[in-house]
Amino acid sequence: MKLFEYEAKNILAKYGIPTPKGGLATSSAQAREVASQIKPPFVVKAQVLVAGRGKAGGILFADTIERVEKVANKLLNMQIKGITVKSVWVEEQIQIKRELYFGITTDRFHQSYVAIASSVGGMEIEEVAQQSPEKVIKFPINPQQGFRSFHARQIARKMGYAGAQLSEIGRIFETLYKIGMDYDAELIEMNPLVETVDGKFVAADARIIIDDNALFRHQEYKKRLLEGESELTPEEIEAIKNDLAYVKLDGNIGVIGNGAGLVMATLDTIQYYGGKPADFLDVGGGAPAEKIATALKIVLSDPKVKTLFINILGGITRCDEVAKGILEAKAKVGVTKPMVIRLVGTNEEEGKRILKDAGIHVLESMEEAAQKAVEISKQGGE
Repeated sequence: MKLFEYEAKNILAKYGIPTPKGGLATSSAQAREVASQIKPPFVVKAQVLVAGRGKAGGILFADTIERVEKVANKLLNMQIKGITVKSVWVEEQIQIKRELYFGITTDRFHQSYVAIASSVGGMEIEEVAQQSPEKVIKFPINPQQGFRSFHARQIARKMGYAGAQLSEIGRIFETLYKIGMDYDAELIEMNPLVETVDGKFVAADARIIIDDNALFRHQEYKKRLLEGESELTPEEIEAIKNDLAYVKLDGNIGVIGNGAGLVMATLDTIQYYGGKPADFLDVGGGAPAEKIATALKIVLSDPKVKTLFINILGGITRCDEVAKGILEAKAKVGVTKPMVIRLVGTNEEEGKRILKDAGIHVLESMEEAAQKAVEISKQGGE
């Protein structure tokens, strides 16, 4: 789950990392009020959960309180990459000497966190790595040792700092790591981390992405996620509410399976036979009929879906429960699109009987079922 910039900055400030003074506003009048409590010049930033907002015109500058009100009104009446701006963050403009980058993210290959630093900030770290790889410092973090103060100072030294500045920026690095661990962050970064003209360091921008699997430990953010204040689609939010793993894709074959590995294999098989999956939906193990019905409803809410491919390998999940869920969904949702069903495993014969009695054909081979789904999708779902 992505946090807004103002949320990330408030967390950093709580832990003692310097951030510019500022406040959140949802109207131009509120923006004026925030500006009246801090020193000019000002920066007004659109609060949206997308990258590249600066290039899209989502960050504006103002010298006076009156100008803050005007630019805030402009931002609050625009969309950035299709997302409506609902709030802005008004803060003091920093006198910048140098822009830096520091972040911590997961290295899936080494199964650990990695700290990434650069003496060039203010742009995507991927661009820096491509254009000036020698300016990017990567520091693998041993999960048993963690990220210690001497690690932080080592990175700061490589960035060219010494003395009091080395100690100060090292403390900021170490603190950011602690925040990342406390908030179960997949990514936490300061970009840019600014060295000011008086030699201090300030996090001019901050980004935190919390691991969705850890949201039960951060209920305030989970509540906001479920209320729709996130980058997720309505279908993805509905899936989370019903404990379903769902990711929308850009194809036209709706996919439902039980188990992440099986669903991934289903997507691969569809693509192998020339089709395009419309989604990834895993109902998990032991899914009752109601859950299967909800899964079908979510997948069918995508108007691009031409046909459904339901692939069930019954272990904990009972095939007869899946069959009941399919019929329940047909009755409630009014399923009119063709379904290709592969049903194998626990209570398989009973599941097939239930579907057969309802006039629904069931296949045993995933390859055969995938080919059938692709064939139907190419015929326009008829």
